[in-house]
Amino acid sequence: MVIRLAPAEAPKTLLLAAPRGFCAGVVRAIETVRAALQTLHPPVYVLKEIVHNRRVVDDLAAEGAIFVETLDRVPDDAVVVFSAHGVAPSVREEAVRRQLHVIDATCPLVAKVHLEAIRYARANYSIVLIGHRDHDEVIGTAGEAPAAIHIVTSTADVDQLALPDPTRVVYLTQTTLSVDDTAEIVNRLAARFPDIQAPPGQDICYATQNRQDAVKAIAPRVDLLLVVGAPNSSNANRLREVAVRAGTASYLINSAMDIQPEWLDGYRSIGVTAGASTPRVLIDEVAAWLRAWGCDRVEEIEVAPEDVQFTLPSLAKGGQR
Repeated sequence: MVIRLAPAEAPKTLLLAAPRGFCAGVVRAIETVRAALQTLHPPVYVLKEIVHNRRVVDDLAAEGAIFVETLDRVPDDAVVVFSAHGVAPSVREEAVRRQLHVIDATCPLVAKVHLEAIRYARANYSIVLIGHRDHDEVIGTAGEAPAAIHIVTSTADVDQLALPDPTRVVYLTQTTLSVDDTAEIVNRLAARFPDIQAPPGQDICYATQNRQDAVKAIAPRVDLLLVVGAPNSSNANRLREVAVRAGTASYLINSAMDIQPEWLDGYRSIGVTAGASTPRVLIDEVAAWLRAWGCDRVEEIEVAPEDVQFTLPSLAKGGQR
């Protein structure tokens, strides 16, 4: 029998996962747009969402940034910022041809994967890219070596692979994947291609790993986990999946406005985390909502300190990779 607590007895404890929210690559991308606006002045165009969060995009648009889905929406000779997710070489070539003033805000950890793809393709390797086919990051990476790259999302995809030389294979990954799901795919790849090589250093970024570890730490201690993040944020979606895999109910929400009070009925401990592209203001609003609802005890559970910082890219024309 399920006993429902009265609203007055609703959740008493709020556990905050740490780290949560912005990572160094996201901070760098946002500050790059702001630096371009301040130094070069509007109009400054941004190709795609600078990071996958509508609040961030709307805030930057209010400051003068113009977001476009394709380069043909950018006037010749204009300033354009490439998002944190990176772009394919064909996009860079078009920008050069049209003499656009490019500022490259690609996350350095994403750029690392691009460079790995280039290096292994030149060495005649088949590259298995683990990731989501329609994600901007995977589209950009795959564009570096389309003839050599094979995208897989699941172990079933691995079973369908037909590679020209099974002894000359390497795998790379999208930086924002589930660590556990990726490990399963890598194990299946190793079983099918015993000579497969791993990338030099894990491609899944430190921020993705830390936020998933934090969810694993608090999931056993809460009845419900709220993940603050955009529906198109890969790393935010993976956080919810990590919680569900641990047996904890979880919802992905854009903001406090998405919280349904009935979700909390009968629960006494609520966890909160946020994707790497979620601004602090949205996280604070969710925490304030929960405190007002009845959480009278707040605890932060930190699994790893983060002090990573990336320098901003050059704002000079021609300074991109």
